[in-house]
Amino acid sequence: MNYRHAYHAGNFADCVKHALLLLLLNALRRKDTPFLVLDTHAGIGRYDLTAGPAAKTGEWRDGIGPVLAARPAALEDYCALVDRLGLYPGSPAITAALLRPADRLIACELHKEDAGSLKRAFAGVTNVAVHERDGYAALRAFLPPPERRALVLIDPPYERADEFAVLADQLIKAWRQFPTGVFAAWYPIKHLAPVRQFFETLKLSGVRDVVAASFWRREPLDPARLNGCGLLVVNPPYRFSEEATPVLSAFVEILGEVGAGYAVEVLADE
Repeated sequence: MNYRHAYHAGNFADCVKHALLLLLLNALRRKDTPFLVLDTHAGIGRYDLTAGPAAKTGEWRDGIGPVLAARPAALEDYCALVDRLGLYPGSPAITAALLRPADRLIACELHKEDAGSLKRAFAGVTNVAVHERDGYAALRAFLPPPERRALVLIDPPYERADEFAVLADQLIKAWRQFPTGVFAAWYPIKHLAPVRQFFETLKLSGVRDVVAASFWRREPLDPARLNGCGLLVVNPPYRFSEEATPVLSAFVEILGEVGAGYAVEVLADE
């Protein structure tokens, strides 16, 4: 994949990721104690879907467009947040909108131009720090955080042929460094073999309490096409699996083609 956020803003995979992210953020907010969100591959924060790269690809017309038109109950919180934030929000904007005064966001972006845009977007926001740096290196630099509560969102570009293997290795190391953190790793689904290998690597690693929430828009049989996506969550908050199920079902109803489906799998028990 060549996944620079701006070209794919608002596509179906973006919507699935952000709706599940919202569940995780809301769960963290249920406790009064502060938390950190570390967004390792953050993009530029907000996107104009009517101009620039997003308008050029038009992928949002098969993603956030029909989602906002349908507005099912399971996605109402997500739709309302998109409406409230104006320009289509990426993960840093969604996160920043839900931070309380004592909570923090560290957003990392390696692409120089995108990092500059992200810094401008959050200029003057005291509890958001933007770093132009490698997201995987950020795992070692910022974990464990002083808050001792954190959500780590890992959304790599999948430009490397071995990205699944690299992601698994980095995720396992980060968990060993900070075993109580909530880790959420986005993954594409083209065909199932790489995803299953990724899952198996996590199962054999010793990482505990792992859930994978997957959505496929069509049968995942074509390795040259993005057919679905998912979020693998380590240390998922209480009731995450139950809350993710109607969200994923709503995406199948709105965006699904022949062979569409979803699954919430427990890969490793607590």
